[in-house]
Amino acid sequence: MSQAASQREKLWTPANKVTLARILLIPFFVIAIISPWPEWFPQWADAAVWKPWVAAGVFIAIAATDSIDGHLARSRNEVTTLGKFMDPLADKILVASALLALIELGVLPSWVALIILAREFIVSGIRMLAASQNVVIAASWYGKAKTVTQIIAIVLFIIKDSHPVTDLGSVLSNGLYLFSWFVMLVAVVLTIVSMLDYFVKAREILGFVRADAGPGVQVKTELAEPRQTNEELAAEVVRMANECHAVIGTAESCTGGLISGTLTHIPGSSAVVAGGIVSYSNDVKKSHLGVLESTLAEHGAVSEEVACQMAKGAREALGVDTAVAVTGIAGPGGAVPGKPVGTVWIGLSDANMTFAKLYHFEGDRERVRAQTVHEALRLVRASLATYSE
Repeated sequence: MSQAASQREKLWTPANKVTLARILLIPFFVIAIISPWPEWFPQWADAAVWKPWVAAGVFIAIAATDSIDGHLARSRNEVTTLGKFMDPLADKILVASALLALIELGVLPSWVALIILAREFIVSGIRMLAASQNVVIAASWYGKAKTVTQIIAIVLFIIKDSHPVTDLGSVLSNGLYLFSWFVMLVAVVLTIVSMLDYFVKAREILGFVRADAGPGVQVKTELAEPRQTNEELAAEVVRMANECHAVIGTAESCTGGLISGTLTHIPGSSAVVAGGIVSYSNDVKKSHLGVLESTLAEHGAVSEEVACQMAKGAREALGVDTAVAVTGIAGPGGAVPGKPVGTVWIGLSDANMTFAKLYHFEGDRERVRAQTVHEALRLVRASLATYSE
């Protein structure tokens, strides 16, 4: 088999084939909902009655394939960049087709579709901008809830009366009409909220908040009491990793194994945590993580380049899906010009990208290390969230 054929085989995994099938089936839904096919079958007396139910059934069947390709990709460890691109694209095409069809039928006002589609364009643009700066923006529960409510609302609008109800009395007596609009309005609200959530997460990238260290770099001072403790955050990471069948690894310098320790303290972590490499010395960074001597000499151990090489080296050495690496100056000594105590680089490497972010923490040695663990777990959580989008 040629190298090109081998690459095509890896590219078109079973999950990606299911995603492609979802895109190719969308025209059948459009035909089912818009075309006057009941007129083509005059012998079928109830064809017009069944038309919305047939269209709704086709839409549900196509939408259901979204869970199939995701399960296949994660269970077979075949999450690909093509899949991450095609999967959300297929969802957006399906939703857009349904909304436009409902507008064509006079069932849905255009402003609903405008809000939903505008959100998708805006969020896609923000994520593309973030990706260009090697930053992953994790999807929130708002986005997942938005997707579910949109699907339910579209199905309800397909099967409810085909003609708009304008009389107040008939509106109040039509329970399906009222419930359909209630779900659609909830979907619209979640659409707006999830879009605003992306603006908040990307505020530094968009220039709303000053990032002194440059684009794509996060600068932090001492954290107030976090909303989640490190143990709670670790439990969430373990749960998410179990759900998407991802395996995690660590490479730790300034934390000396605290990240791995926090993760493995959680019951069930043995299924998703492969292990960690404590690379406190530069010799271990070079011999076990593949950090280049030239990189250490030019940039120093506490640098973006070393953090990225540590994360990538850990992912390869441990054979994991996602690896996080930390290198920094926890104090009380060790500060050098331009790198005060509390300077920490956290790197992350997964199938999608390898990047590192800079943090400036305040507090004593224990607090700096605790904050480092917290932010490292947050990056792992963000990486795992992309597996379920």
